[in-house]
Amino acid sequence: MDDILSTHPAKDTFDLPQLRAAIDAASRCASTCGTCADSCLHGDHVEGMVRCIDLCTQCAAICRTTAEILSRPGPNGDSWRSVVEACIAVCRECAKECSSHEHDHCQQCAQACRDCADACQTLLGVAD
Repeated sequence: MDDILSTHPAKDTFDLPQLRAAIDAASRCASTCGTCADSCLHGDHVEGMVRCIDLCTQCAAICRTTAEILSRPGPNGDSWRSVVEACIAVCRECAKECSSHEHDHCQQCAQACRDCADACQTLLGVAD
């Protein structure tokens, strides 16, 4: 089955494999961050996990938004770049926080955040 992005009339606006990679990474990161925040909220010592919960919640929101914006690849100015740059920044911050905790869910979240930041950075690089 073809990727739906390949059917878009403005499909030449982006490098489709890199666009798909960024959308998929952002979607995975949003889901992972949501689960990590919920796991932290329901775990022991919640008071020590407040920053992690907060960053994971923020990261999930910006990643969902990024995936949604990138799923509409028609030419719409450069505002998408600002969204992707914000996603990269929040993902890096969240990865740093999550990697400082020993929980398996935090370690998995940190990796998902790094993967998303890398995929988005690559997309920006090929879009120049």
